[in-house]
Amino acid sequence: MARKFFVGGNYKMNPATKAAADSLVKLLNEAQVKGDVDIVVAPPAIYLLPIRDALKNQHVQVAAQNCYLKDSGAFTGEISPAQLADAGIPYVILGHSERRTLFHESSDFIAQKTRAALDKKLSVILCVGETLAEREAGKTTSVVQAQLEPVVKLVKESEWSKIVIAYEPVWAIGTGKVATSQQAQETHAEVRAWLTKSISSKVGEETRIIYGGSVTGASSRELASQSDVDGFLVGGASLKPEFVDIFNSKA
Repeated sequence: MARKFFVGGNYKMNPATKAAADSLVKLLNEAQVKGDVDIVVAPPAIYLLPIRDALKNQHVQVAAQNCYLKDSGAFTGEISPAQLADAGIPYVILGHSERRTLFHESSDFIAQKTRAALDKKLSVILCVGETLAEREAGKTTSVVQAQLEPVVKLVKESEWSKIVIAYEPVWAIGTGKVATSQQAQETHAEVRAWLTKSISSKVGEETRIIYGGSVTGASSRELASQSDVDGFLVGGASLKPEFVDIFNSKA
């Protein structure tokens, strides 16, 4: 089964103004999508609905950057999966390294949030990845598996069709460093083999595993040529015109 290419744009806490957000929407609405690709952009919560409503390009959907594990309650500053579902937001990013490191979210907590999001029929972009020290110590595989194991325990086999795994080596996020196409391919293949062993051959074969970590228009085409790289989760470059080159890199 051919896996459909998937490219996400994580705006993080950008852009700084509504005018800049409008410019990003204009770029997406005027972009020519050349291949068969799912394109999802994740703006800050304050711009999520305005951007969703302003997008006219049928190839582009939106994602929330995070959600909590409860549907409502006294959780100041949080957004619930029930609210996202009610607002018609189809995707949510969970487990990003910035949530893990800056906000101290554990893999167990991220798994609980994944379970809550799936319960509301949201699709999840689930982020995993190792630090530079872990990479240099040869621990990439064990670290990524440890991040995925709590999710596997809480998710049914049939629900993996709603999950896209984003492998993002922490040492390559926002640093300008990019994993080589060989490094990305090796890690993705190991994740796929582990999914096959831990869940089923169907999940291993059909789950999309995308790469994130300083992806640019220049690096995307070679990365996209790898058999187990099913797309990208893009940070800074998603705020630039080259984002169009990235989501067309498989065409």
